[in-house]
Amino acid sequence: MAKVNPNYQKLPGSYLFSEIARRTAAYSEAHPEAKLIKMGIGDVTRPLVPAVIEAMHAAVEDMAKSETFHGYGPEQGYDFLRAAIVKRDFHALGVDIADDEIFISDGAKSDCGNIGDILDVDNVVAVCDPVYPVYVDSNAMAGRAGDYDEAAERWTNIVYMPTTAENGFCPALPEGRADVIYLCSPNNPTGTVLNAEQLKVWVDYANANDAIIMFDAAYERFITEEGVPHSIYEVEGAKTCAIEFRSFSKTAGFTGARCGYTVVPKELVRDGQSLNVMWNRRQCTKFNGASYIIQRGAAAIYTEEGERQIEETLAYYRNNARVIKEGLEAAGFTVYGAVNSPYIWCKTPEGVGSWEFFDKLLTEANIITTPGAGFGPSGEGYVRLTAFGVADATVEAMERIQKLMAK
Repeated sequence: MAKVNPNYQKLPGSYLFSEIARRTAAYSEAHPEAKLIKMGIGDVTRPLVPAVIEAMHAAVEDMAKSETFHGYGPEQGYDFLRAAIVKRDFHALGVDIADDEIFISDGAKSDCGNIGDILDVDNVVAVCDPVYPVYVDSNAMAGRAGDYDEAAERWTNIVYMPTTAENGFCPALPEGRADVIYLCSPNNPTGTVLNAEQLKVWVDYANANDAIIMFDAAYERFITEEGVPHSIYEVEGAKTCAIEFRSFSKTAGFTGARCGYTVVPKELVRDGQSLNVMWNRRQCTKFNGASYIIQRGAAAIYTEEGERQIEETLAYYRNNARVIKEGLEAAGFTVYGAVNSPYIWCKTPEGVGSWEFFDKLLTEANIITTPGAGFGPSGEGYVRLTAFGVADATVEAMERIQKLMAK
């Protein structure tokens, strides 16, 4: 008899964003007249910039002619994109990353979930709390998380590191063993960042304990303040302990196009094995590479015109973040994030839970947010809002919330 992976049966309920979609659909069906404003799931609304579209159109024409047609591409990504990434995203920062340490994929979410393929099931995983659910759920599916404790709302074998206002959103080093550590800066969901000094503490810890840092830098293009690293490899020693994930989804509007990349330095070795070699083997076995057309579009981001156009889009979202932050503060809320991030972390009214406040905003203001409890135990008492909406709708959402709270 065929047997299924028993770890899937341990997963609690549905995926966070699926539950949000379910509740939203139920309300919308019951109230078809409601004008809902989506500020929950971090999907973008601005179209792909002209430079990207032009590059994709040209790539489509390539596929229409035998002399320029592309079949299977390299599993690691085309050289033209890897070289552009290395030059702009790393060499420009003074970071020595090589082309063959870059692996193009169909997005950071896939790589964050798949990276566990090259890790032993006995590794102890540590995550910031609150946390992007994919880090936890993918390890639970692999059998590293233990069992889910419904009462405590946490997994028995996961090390939860509170990352809250009380500790300045900088988690303390774990007291016990931690083999694999997930860090995200700018952080999803809190919108806060780790500075170079704070990251150095983690790099030193990982190297001293032969641990691996999984560094999610999907939102690095939103950083505006000095002293905040765009890459963990700006921190001395990181190349021997860290894997970095990047995405074009939020920075260049590729949520529907799907493209990102992962950096695995050749200096990163554990158990005598090169993780760069292992990840390359994994990709060659399970992945046929991202689309040639999409990669041509991604490469256009690194042209002078593409860079300028992307910055205009980022400025649009940054302004939305400012509007949300100022609007919520005017309504009396305590908020975090927004400055270096497209996310705003809003404390709910005293005594009101995350899902309860989610439902209140949905039913009384027709605004969709993300309940903080869905990101882990320390997320209770918060909701997350995103700056990826349409500017006019963002302004209207803040007006609705201010009117609601003034009742």
